[in-house]
Amino acid sequence: MSGSGSEEPQPSQAAEDRQQEAEQDWAAAKAFYDNMVTQRVRPPKPQNAITVAVSSRALFNLVEEQRIYEEHGLEKYVEYQQNNENVILKPGPAFYFVKALEHVNARLLELYPNDEERFDIVLMTNNHAQVGVRLINSINHYGLTIERFCMTGGESPIGYLTAYLTNLYLSADSDKVQEAIEAGIASATMFTANKDVAYSDTQLRVAFDGDAVIFSDESEQIVKEHGLDRFFEHEQLNENKPLAQGPLKGFLEDLGKLQKKFYAKNERLNCPIRTYLVTARSAASSGARVLKTLRSWGLEIDEALFLAGAPKGPILVKIRPHIFFDDQMFHIEGAQKLGTIAAHVPYGIAQKYRKS
Repeated sequence: MSGSGSEEPQPSQAAEDRQQEAEQDWAAAKAFYDNMVTQRVRPPKPQNAITVAVSSRALFNLVEEQRIYEEHGLEKYVEYQQNNENVILKPGPAFYFVKALEHVNARLLELYPNDEERFDIVLMTNNHAQVGVRLINSINHYGLTIERFCMTGGESPIGYLTAYLTNLYLSADSDKVQEAIEAGIASATMFTANKDVAYSDTQLRVAFDGDAVIFSDESEQIVKEHGLDRFFEHEQLNENKPLAQGPLKGFLEDLGKLQKKFYAKNERLNCPIRTYLVTARSAASSGARVLKTLRSWGLEIDEALFLAGAPKGPILVKIRPHIFFDDQMFHIEGAQKLGTIAAHVPYGIAQKYRKS
């Protein structure tokens, strides 16, 4: 005779229950804040947002503070930050990218006042909470809309990225970025440009390398291991076979979804997002597979520049992107020298060759 006790919920039912509880919690929190009068734009639900997590050293210039930490230790670092908490931090490598994201948000809110599908910037830092006041003061000084903070007090913040439903993580710490990439999170290490350039205030410009960034490193492996001739032959034979996705494909997809929201309002010519593919591939010998892969994914790229091995720096000067993603450090360094904010994606076979 079977027992009369209630059965344990099945895994799918348990997941549904957790989701329902989360929705109820969010609804209760929203109702509370809706009763408070405020002019600030509230962050969207994490499941609706495109979450960009940025470290404090990517958002602000903390070179001197990092030197104090490395030379004098944590206590002196915290003391210095507290003593200078009313001194506004200068912009770091991700600052103008974040400003451009917020401009896109403002345009989206004009067109879709009740839609939550927009960027949510999260400050993700292993700083101690005692440093938080200076970060808050600096964020408020620049008028940035960053409401969510994660300050881990010296522990790695990578475990929180999944909990925050992070779509992109930017940091100045290459070890943490590598850790995030290995956890399957789109991530890049930020590098400051060596020259000051003017960035667009009205259009977010994002430039991507192709292989090992948007696409997998499948083709790059052939270049490294068998040379260019074999690579050209491989690409022509597989022209109609889409490349596998790389770590930044999802973020390009996110940008594309937002672009289509502007197109739907007849704003294609005035869209505040523009994307660029800047690749060392040759168009004639290996470009078709790239374009057909994007087409198979249903993705558009606004401009595709095939450089056939020529330096990327001069082209990037013309584009003036808020951020340029590449997997190879010599392209990052070349971009830096000419004034481009570059972000290294530590993914694929190029990292093996770099370390060796």
